[in-house]
Amino acid sequence: MVLLENDAFLSELTKLFQKNRTSGSVYLTMKKYHGQTKPQPKNKKPDPHEHVEHKCLVRATNGKKKITTVISSKDVTRFQMAYVTVLKANMDNLKKKDKSSKSKGKKSKATQ
Repeated sequence: MVLLENDAFLSELTKLFQKNRTSGSVYLTMKKYHGQTKPQPKNKKPDPHEHVEHKCLVRATNGKKKITTVISSKDVTRFQMAYVTVLKANMDNLKKKDKSSKSKGKKSKATQ
């Protein structure tokens, strides 16, 4: 797993989408990040006066290559705007679900 800066992550994400345009998938995950790499002892209580900056961990993988970035709370809006433009630019080949076959199956069961 490669930890990248925010701008480098977005450029690598674009490359990852381009490689998997015809076949394959790109998996994206976002989660809250505390900055801990080791577990805390159970008997240690957190200090209520300690100010912790909230961060977000964003990961992307295609099964072979993994990229990661950590976003601080002050950079969230700038990263989110750039992230959305990357997603919109690269998610144009999605297939729509066929709703007619599922809805017919549900109606026939309900009427019987």
